[in-house]
Amino acid sequence: MARKKRTITGYAALLALLGSLLVLNLCVGSVGMRPGEIFSLLGHPGGQSAEARILWQIRFPRTLAAALLGGALALSGFLLQTFFANPIAGPFVLGISSGAKLAVALALIAALGRGLALPSTALIAAAFAGSLLSTGFILAVSGKVRRMGTLIICGVMIGYICSAVTDLLVTFADDANIVNLHNWSLGSFSGVTWANVRTMALVVLAGFGCAMALSKPMGAYRLGPVYAANVGVNVRRLRAELIVLSSLLSACVTAFAGPVSFVGVAVPHLVKSLFGTSKPLAALPACFLGGAVFCLFCDLLARTLFAPTELAIGSVTAVFGAPVVLWLMLRRQGGRDDG
Repeated sequence: MARKKRTITGYAALLALLGSLLVLNLCVGSVGMRPGEIFSLLGHPGGQSAEARILWQIRFPRTLAAALLGGALALSGFLLQTFFANPIAGPFVLGISSGAKLAVALALIAALGRGLALPSTALIAAAFAGSLLSTGFILAVSGKVRRMGTLIICGVMIGYICSAVTDLLVTFADDANIVNLHNWSLGSFSGVTWANVRTMALVVLAGFGCAMALSKPMGAYRLGPVYAANVGVNVRRLRAELIVLSSLLSACVTAFAGPVSFVGVAVPHLVKSLFGTSKPLAALPACFLGGAVFCLFCDLLARTLFAPTELAIGSVTAVFGAPVVLWLMLRRQGGRDDG
């Protein structure tokens, strides 16, 4: 009964925060708007006033993108933590986001050099390929190292290498539109269109549905691969599904917003602490809501803290997410020392 009450309270808190941040992100900006004005403009999507255009063409798609992509990052982190059985695993920490970033940069530079514009699906496909390559390397390394700390270091090194190569490509690219690529490489939810929102919603919500469908076998897998196999779970298939889903979700984020750091590690841990459980059936929706809340809050700060200068979203998420990762690593090390 106490756990059920805690779960209801946790969901209520996340939904309240989500609703508040959605309204704040729509209201706050260079042109301030009152909540009543926002709700009035939402009822007239074809309005031609300056406020209506700002709301419908800039703030609303950006706010939805931050919520969707934040949820996708948190889901990706939870799936990776389930796969590796480690709370520090995440798409940014393991270098998966950086691999996706490099692949998207290569695709964009190749297209820009030929005067072509890549559709959203092509960007997601490129990011997905980069994510899978980075994940494949991590899996190969994981079979040769026994300590998770070494695996994390390998992932960080992969991230640095991919980021360095991406920076070199951006620096020496000749196309005038490369300024947009540079801004993207720093991480941002700006410039999102309604077409982008529709594409990312399709990918992210489909990924969320697939993750929920895997919640029962994931629950068994979290008790150990041997236990999962004994209760009828196809462990090899489940592991493949976890990798594909987490790579697809992180690829979607990287394709539209660039690298966004530490959300995939910090949010699942904070959600587990809030709800007092790591059962996938309860934790997956909570992670999605928590990721949306986290990224909406960070994007609000990125836009307004030093306005009119906008901060890179990855810098803001790192400020709040990196201490959680550091605390997790110190706690795990302390637990080994005590043992």
